[in-house]
Amino acid sequence: MRDRDPEGRPRSARPRDAYGRPLPHGAPGVERVPDDYAPTTERALADGRRFLTEGLPFNAHEVFEGRWKCAPDDERDLWQGLAQICVGLTHLQRGNGRGALTLFDRGAARVQGYGPPYDEVGRAASGLSHDSDPGQAIALILSTLPG
Repeated sequence: MRDRDPEGRPRSARPRDAYGRPLPHGAPGVERVPDDYAPTTERALADGRRFLTEGLPFNAHEVFEGRWKCAPDDERDLWQGLAQICVGLTHLQRGNGRGALTLFDRGAARVQGYGPPYDEVGRAASGLSHDSDPGQAIALILSTLPG
C-alpha cells in the first residue's frame, strides 16, 4: 500500500539517501524538504544554493519544486527548469549520464527564456556531458545560480 498524506495524496514516507534514492522504512536518511514547503524566490535561491554547496542536488531540486508549485504562472517554467537541472545533477551522481543529459536539456530550455542571470545557468547545464564529474558539474551550476 502506498503512503498517503492527510488529504489522501500519494506521498512517500520512506527516508532517502543523499542521492534521493528511497531507503527502507526506519532506515536513517538525509533530512527531507517538507511537502508543504512554499518558499519565496529569495528563500528558494538561498536554500537551493545551500543544498548544492553541500553536494545535495536532489534536495535543491525539492526546494525549486516547492517554489514551482507556489510561484506565479509566469515563473513556473523557470523553477521547473531549475528543478530539472538539479535532477540532472542527481543523475550524474548516480552514474546515469544519459538521464542527466536529458534533464539538462529540458531544464536549460526552460530557464534560458528568463534572460540574465538564468540564461547563464542554462548555458552551463547545456555544456555538461554524460561523463561530467558530478562535483565539478554541481560547482559549475552553483557558480551561475543567482543569490
